[in-house]
Amino acid sequence: MSLDKKSVTLGQKQYHIALSPGEIGEYVLLPGDPARSDIAAKYLDGAQLMASNREHRTFTGCYKGVKISVTSTGMGCPSAAIAAEELINIGAKTLIRIGSSAALDPKIRIGDLMVTTGAMKNEGTSRFYVPDGFPAVPDLELTGLLIQTAREMTADTGFAVYAGITSSDDAFYGETEEFLDRLRSYKVMNLDMESSALYTIAHLRGVRAATINGTSGNLTNAEVIYTKKNEKLYDAWEREIQIVLETIYRLEQTRGPKA
Repeated sequence: MSLDKKSVTLGQKQYHIALSPGEIGEYVLLPGDPARSDIAAKYLDGAQLMASNREHRTFTGCYKGVKISVTSTGMGCPSAAIAAEELINIGAKTLIRIGSSAALDPKIRIGDLMVTTGAMKNEGTSRFYVPDGFPAVPDLELTGLLIQTAREMTADTGFAVYAGITSSDDAFYGETEEFLDRLRSYKVMNLDMESSALYTIAHLRGVRAATINGTSGNLTNAEVIYTKKNEKLYDAWEREIQIVLETIYRLEQTRGPKA
């Protein structure tokens, strides 16, 4: 007989994120960096710090009357999977990653936004849940609305919005040129470290998930900034947060008045 961790912890205070039922909204933004939770919180009315444990920093507030939370996941699929599972355990219904990512498509510039329409599982976490051949895809309604909203809200900014396939990788420093060339041959748009596990878990748990990333650099053009503040990326984080909040508000309006 083995322990079912999910059933034991369902509806209880969660071990890693240190949150209990009622402390989050059904909608949760997922940055990687805990400091980016603070950036998102400034766009929420009445935002309160609910917990800060390990790499998971959570605020809850409202946007246009909709209760929304933001929880940082840390880096990589293992940490993001834990955050997703525990948030779902206490009532999260929609999870949207707000991250940064390196582009492979040569036309994408630093500061542009990229929405993931499907993810390659170049990581080990998803293999604990599903076979390698099982796809990692986002919620289609949510992702379509996210793309539409992003393009509307960036129309006059000078920055573009792209949609395509993301490769979710485990090793930031382990990606060889041969590996990247293979991804380019598949027309992969960009690299991140979380989306495939997020999509896999959301599918299995029956909740919605999507990803939007600010472009941190382009590995095809060698346009990268590692040794100083990446100002355009910081601006992209601000834009994507506002876009996701507006997407959530629009999605909520389609649900009609609550009984």
